[in-house]
Amino acid sequence: MNNIAVGIDVGGTGIKAALVETVTGELASPRLRLPTPTGGEPADVAAACRELLLQLEAPADAPVGVCLPAVVTHGITRSAANISDAWIDINADELLTAVLSRDIHVLNDADAAGVAEMNYGAGKEASGVTILTTLGTGIGSALFINNTLVPNTEFGHLDIGSFTNYEAHAAYSAFQRDQLSVQEWGQRLELFFCHLEKIFSPDLFIVGGGASKSHEEFFPFINIDTPMVPAGTKNAAGIIGAAAMAIQHL
Repeated sequence: MNNIAVGIDVGGTGIKAALVETVTGELASPRLRLPTPTGGEPADVAAACRELLLQLEAPADAPVGVCLPAVVTHGITRSAANISDAWIDINADELLTAVLSRDIHVLNDADAAGVAEMNYGAGKEASGVTILTTLGTGIGSALFINNTLVPNTEFGHLDIGSFTNYEAHAAYSAFQRDQLSVQEWGQRLELFFCHLEKIFSPDLFIVGGGASKSHEEFFPFINIDTPMVPAGTKNAAGIIGAAAMAIQHL
């Protein structure tokens, strides 16, 4: 059972969890979900994570990876997106270790998705500079150099052109909010990816998040030089990557 870990993916509306076989990246249990407690307070989220862990009946020696919509440095959450601001500057590692009574590793949610893609998905054969982006309520990002993660990049928060915090202009939520055509949304995304191209000269873009399921519709409107592919691990990416990092860390 030493290849089994628990992955927990905390989002603004739901918390998902499963057992993961970390050699193959396959789920070793059904994927469970609980709604994120109203307000997303740390104690309430930790309690929901504990409930999911109990429901999974995880092996006693299985480490737990938890990914959060936050910048995470040395186990401390430095920001909070779509969860309570009370997460800012708390030791999430200590909190979750105490509540779950397990070895815990905490990381950023887009970084977890990126780890899943680089180990088990579209980035398995990648080398050089790879950038994963997740398109959803916001734009998450993960940067890899020769498969090594550079954590907490948060490229969606860049100011690009006249736009502050560009994800508010180009995330999937903006596509819905502004009632854009697919072509109009693709043009907004093109500006984002062109900006990243100019800074990093990447070898590959991987596009994940819920919108990646419809990538055939908007990819044709993003004219860039860097190859771009959809993510392979889909909605389980955060769970899989969190579990993989828990094994690696512990």
